[in-house]
Amino acid sequence: MIYRFRSPAAGDVVMLGASGDELLRILGREPAAQGIIEPPAMPAAIAALQAAVAAAEAPADTEDHEADGSERQRGVSLRQRVWPMMEMLKRAHAEDAPVVWGV
Repeated sequence: MIYRFRSPAAGDVVMLGASGDELLRILGREPAAQGIIEPPAMPAAIAALQAAVAAAEAPADTEDHEADGSERQRGVSLRQRVWPMMEMLKRAHAEDAPVVWGV
C-alpha cells in the first residue's frame, strides 16, 4: 500500500507501505487505509516521532564500524523517513489543520 498524507498546511507526504506502517505504529495507530490526525493530537504525535528517532539513533553510535574497522554503510535512517511527516505535523498544528490519508 502507498500512503499519501495530506494537509492544507503543507504539501503531500507519500510513503511506501512498510515506512507508512512503521510511522503509524510510532504514532500509536494501527496501519489503516484511511485516517486523520486532529490538531490537538499533533504535539503528542511529534513527541512520539522525536522519541522514536532518539531511540533508533542511540545504539547506532556504538555500531558505526564493522569488525575490520571499516565504516558500515547504512540505509535510510528513521530520522530521514519521518522528517517530512514531522514537518507536516508542525505546520498543520500551527495552522490548526488536520492531517488525513486515504481520503
